[in-house]
Amino acid sequence: MSTHEFALAASEHGSDALFYIGPAPVTSAVVGLWAVMAFILLLAWLVTRRLEMVPNSRLQNVLELAIEGLHSWTSRIMGPERAWRYLPIPATFFLFILISNYSGLIPILPHLPWYVPPTSHWGVTAGLAVFVFLFVQYTAVKETRGAYYKHLFDPPLLTPLMLPLGIIEELVRPFSLSLRLFANIFAGETALSVMIGIVAAIPFLLPLPIFVTALEMVAGFVQALIFTTLTAVYVGAASEHHH
Repeated sequence: MSTHEFALAASEHGSDALFYIGPAPVTSAVVGLWAVMAFILLLAWLVTRRLEMVPNSRLQNVLELAIEGLHSWTSRIMGPERAWRYLPIPATFFLFILISNYSGLIPILPHLPWYVPPTSHWGVTAGLAVFVFLFVQYTAVKETRGAYYKHLFDPPLLTPLMLPLGIIEELVRPFSLSLRLFANIFAGETALSVMIGIVAAIPFLLPLPIFVTALEMVAGFVQALIFTTLTAVYVGAASEHHH
């Protein structure tokens, strides 16, 4: 594919290329993704460079509380042992999505020409959902040796009906995951931008964007928790041993 075709594909999705790596355009959504990833790596380095059994730093305390809270939450879905084993996946998703969502609430950052909050771009949320789908299939084959798919052929007489429905269900999961997250964050970003524009014209409505921002903070946390919870549900079902 030529550079022109790549640029055309990017523009059709509402993203203008900031620069190119070979023929591939790098859009503001990609730069936003890299920025959030870099922030998470920096955060991980700051926490792990001086780990202590009894933490003295507030940062280590906060992250340990967050990890323990996520483990407690996912334990209700898949049990304590499997929750520890698979915790890096939902915990990473939760941290990435939460930081991405909240980055859109920083007054200056979303208005920079080179930055778009990653979760407000469907390509990013779709990528996360595809990873969940592939990891669930990998887990199902590894942990249950294919027994996870037994329900698609049971009862045998209904296999011609159950098999297509089961395949559709597996494929719809990542689509619904990505669309739910993208739609909510994109709608919130749009509403906040509109409110700021209205306040610029009518100053006495200043409390309105503050109220919308507070709602977006709650919604951003809830969306991160929903994506994490559904990921844990899918992985838990795929790793459950079927007798």
